[in-house]
Amino acid sequence: MNIPNRITVSRILLIPIFLIIMLAPFDWGDMHLLGTDLPVTHFVGALIFILASATDWVDGHYARKYNLVTNMGKFLDPLADKLLVSAALIVLVELNDVYAPSWIVIIIISREFAVTGLRLLLAGEGEVVAANMLGKVKTWAQIVAISSLLLHNILFAMIPFRFDIVALWVALIFTIWSGWDYFAKNSHVLKNSK
Repeated sequence: MNIPNRITVSRILLIPIFLIIMLAPFDWGDMHLLGTDLPVTHFVGALIFILASATDWVDGHYARKYNLVTNMGKFLDPLADKLLVSAALIVLVELNDVYAPSWIVIIIISREFAVTGLRLLLAGEGEVVAANMLGKVKTWAQIVAISSLLLHNILFAMIPFRFDIVALWVALIFTIWSGWDYFAKNSHVLKNSK
C-alpha cells in the first residue's frame, strides 16, 4: 500500500476517535470564545474532523505529485470522505445544541449511498471513475458546513451571521447537483445493467 493510500486509511481510522470524543459522556466543560459558549468536546471533535478532512487534500496532492494514483486510491479516497462526512452529519443530528435538520442529513447521505452504488456498478463494468471537480467542491462544502456547525458558528457569532446554516444549505445544493451530474454522466451503466 503506497503512502497516499495509507493517508486515506488514516482518515478512516480517525472516524472512531471523532465519534468517541463527540458521543461519549465526557464532561470537559465549556470554553467561551468570540462570544460563543462551546463545549470542549465539540472543539476537540471539530479539530479531529478538520485534521481528518485535511488528509483528503494531502493524499490527493501526494498521489498526483509523485504519480502514485491507483485504482485502490480512486476507490478508497471518496469512500473515506463519505464515511467521515456521514459519521459527522449523524453526530450533528444527535446533538441538541447544533442545528442540523435530519432531512438535510438524509438527503446528503442518500446521495452518498447512491453514488457509491453507481461506482460499484461501474467497477463491475471495469470502469473506475475518480472524483470530478464538482464532487470535490461538494466534499469541501460539506466539510466547511460540518466544521462550522461543530464549532457553533464561532467565527461569525459576534456579527451575528449564521454562516453555519448558510454553509449547510450550500453543501446541500452542491450535494444534489453533483449527484445529478454523476448519474447523468454515467447513465449508460444503468441502461446496460440487467
